[in-house]
Amino acid sequence: MKLFLKLFLVAFLGGFTAQAQQLLTLTGKVTDGKGNPVPFVTIYVNTTTRGTSSNIEGNYKLNLPVGKIDLLFTAIGFEAKLLSINLFENKSLNIELVSKVFTLNDVEIGRNNEPENTADEIIKKTIKNREIYLNEVEAFTCDVYTKGMQKLLSSPKKFFGRDVIKILDLNNQGKGIIYLSETVSKLDFQKENKIKEVMVSSKVAGNDNGFSFNKASDLTINFYKNVVLEDKLNVRGFISPISDHAFSYYRFKLLGTNQDENGQTISKIEVKPKRINDPVFTGEIYIINGSWRLNSVNLFLTKKSGIEFIDTLNIKQQLVLINNITVPSSVQFDIKGKVLGFKFSGYAVGVYKNYNVEPAFNKHFFSNEILRINPSSNKKDSLYWIKSRPVPLTLEESENYIKKDSVSRLKSSKKYLDSVDRVKNKFNLKQILITPYVYYHSYNKKSITYDPLFKSIFYNTIEGVALKYAVSLRQGFDDGRYYSIRPEVRYGFSNKHLNGNIQAKYFYDPIKNGMISVGFGTEVANLNSLKQTNLFRNSINAVIFGRNFSKFYERRFLNIQASREFAPSFELKVTADYAEREALLNSSYRSLSKINDFTANDPFNPTDNESLLFPKHTGFILSGTLSYTIAQKYITRPDGKFYIESKYPRLEVTYRKGIPNFFNSDVNYDFLSAEIFQKDVHFLLLGKSSLLIGAGKFLNAKQLYYPDWKHFRANRSLIFDSDVRNFHFLDFYLFSTTKQYFEAHYQHNFGSFFISKIPLLRRLKIEEIIGGAYLTSPEKRNYSEFFFGFKRLNLRIDYGYAFDSNRRIEQGFKLSYGFN
Repeated sequence: MKLFLKLFLVAFLGGFTAQAQQLLTLTGKVTDGKGNPVPFVTIYVNTTTRGTSSNIEGNYKLNLPVGKIDLLFTAIGFEAKLLSINLFENKSLNIELVSKVFTLNDVEIGRNNEPENTADEIIKKTIKNREIYLNEVEAFTCDVYTKGMQKLLSSPKKFFGRDVIKILDLNNQGKGIIYLSETVSKLDFQKENKIKEVMVSSKVAGNDNGFSFNKASDLTINFYKNVVLEDKLNVRGFISPISDHAFSYYRFKLLGTNQDENGQTISKIEVKPKRINDPVFTGEIYIINGSWRLNSVNLFLTKKSGIEFIDTLNIKQQLVLINNITVPSSVQFDIKGKVLGFKFSGYAVGVYKNYNVEPAFNKHFFSNEILRINPSSNKKDSLYWIKSRPVPLTLEESENYIKKDSVSRLKSSKKYLDSVDRVKNKFNLKQILITPYVYYHSYNKKSITYDPLFKSIFYNTIEGVALKYAVSLRQGFDDGRYYSIRPEVRYGFSNKHLNGNIQAKYFYDPIKNGMISVGFGTEVANLNSLKQTNLFRNSINAVIFGRNFSKFYERRFLNIQASREFAPSFELKVTADYAEREALLNSSYRSLSKINDFTANDPFNPTDNESLLFPKHTGFILSGTLSYTIAQKYITRPDGKFYIESKYPRLEVTYRKGIPNFFNSDVNYDFLSAEIFQKDVHFLLLGKSSLLIGAGKFLNAKQLYYPDWKHFRANRSLIFDSDVRNFHFLDFYLFSTTKQYFEAHYQHNFGSFFISKIPLLRRLKIEEIIGGAYLTSPEKRNYSEFFFGFKRLNLRIDYGYAFDSNRRIEQGFKLSYGFN
């Protein structure tokens, strides 16, 4: 009997506990007084941070325990609504929010309680407290749900000859969702910008094995900062309406005040730019009187504000007070734009809940890993998302998931992929002439790429008209590993010489960036091994202008290289290179130019076409490079590690050793160099700078030949590479050194700081650039360059000056294209 009673009590109490912990679902729609849906309404269990948000159509869903619940519905521009409900079963409850009425009654904010009814005084009080609230959050943890969606509103039927509707899976009108994804993350924060995010679940429409690009930190925006969105939609960023210098950029107007659900007085302030083309916002901000905190924002940026790539951006942010600390409850970014005939819109929304603003983190809790995506995050089934998704899908989004997920399963089958490959692999003449021809075997993750002939035919004075052709085989694996093999042949029709080599690479560790490569064969190599003019540009200079800037030699080589990260941000690369090296002579002098300035292949004897720069010799060289980026942040995904651009310098140390007598090696030297590189140091509205400082020395130079000298990133062509490391005018070869050197490079992008103030030019959104470079060595003492230029998207034009000590030796224009 006692045993029976015990079992009965266990069963009874167990059933009672299960019922008490049961979660029921509350759904409904939020509308305004006219029946229009209110999107992205924040819905919280009152006095907690457990809640959700309505979707773009006003629909919401909330999982709640059985019993009496007090719910608070808030939205920017509407009266908050507090409802007490008794929940004993799944329930539908539609909510109507009333537009908030802001009245222009006197607001007591002045000294001695004298009423002042001006927006300026409210903003001044808020600015006075700006730094306090900027630094008040010591730490917090919370759960974040993010969703991103982009869709095309209209599109051209064809784009570069490709069927847009088929490629992007649009409807017959060229409309449809092109990206839809959701994530659920755990976010931890501590002062001094320490962030740790773990993505628990991730869903991407049409990609069962993909991981969402959404992350909670992407939606972080803090208007207590003087400048926000730096280097996001333009170089300089945008001035906050409550920045220290707000009154130099904004006009404010008090639209009225209102009492919120907690009895606080909220002032609605209209924000307008003083000058329409300044990098500023338009819209409204809501401020809590007395404490002078931000309550919420509804702000816009347009093309006139200087944003790139999109036409408008609308930011809505609602804040919540927890233990007298302000944190976001929801944030929403809406975009619209049109480019190349594609009209698009989209949004990203983040819902924050379950805050703890007094967490206890251990000393080593935070690291440079800002996001970790769990390997199982993309394995959640539809039942999980139905239960866990706090913001309901719209009908369009739901249909998009169903359609693309079903198609995705079909597309992963061998039969389907083979049928697609048959279409993609159809050969046409344009592909082999202008663009690479790729032969796919998608199911096995294989591809073969054939170089285009357009880039394979070139001219230089060593080989004359020449052909260099390569085919690349790539085999990928599910975990991100891959290997590639690339055989290459090169033939000069003037010197009648054939070269061939093969390169093999194995990327074996995506998390540690582990790679090993092997190459052997013969090749024609540039005497300056650093990045400089390519074969196509050199051909143009030679054929059209009669100037052969590039100089070459031949080598028969065996090369082995390995690199791997052995600790976060520490990467080691080691190379062993064995080569027989031979100087070459010119064999061709053809040009369309009436006056040819062709020089010998020996840059130190330009008029002696029989001069050989160095004797035939053998070299065995070992080198190692250790790189470290200070405090570099990174994201860890199951398919690899991805680094974020650091705001701190990158340090690099290289040691190179020429080993004598190893398989008849003729070289004997030791070279050590160090480099500090910093990209994109931001100066708020004044733009950003990049800087490089390098120095090195041959510790031993008993026996070395010209290919082993220290070379520099030089340029003699009209077209130049705009990387900060490169000189504009320096000769490729004459000032390489066998002793010591010091070099420095600097450039600054003002991001339209000056041109935006010129009415006739501001619409062009041209970025102003200044910079310079310096080099000193025994071969070239106190060489310097100074330049200024203008950039628009990927096109840049500079005008520069070169000086040898204090003597100006060259000046002129330089052009660049690319995204440096």
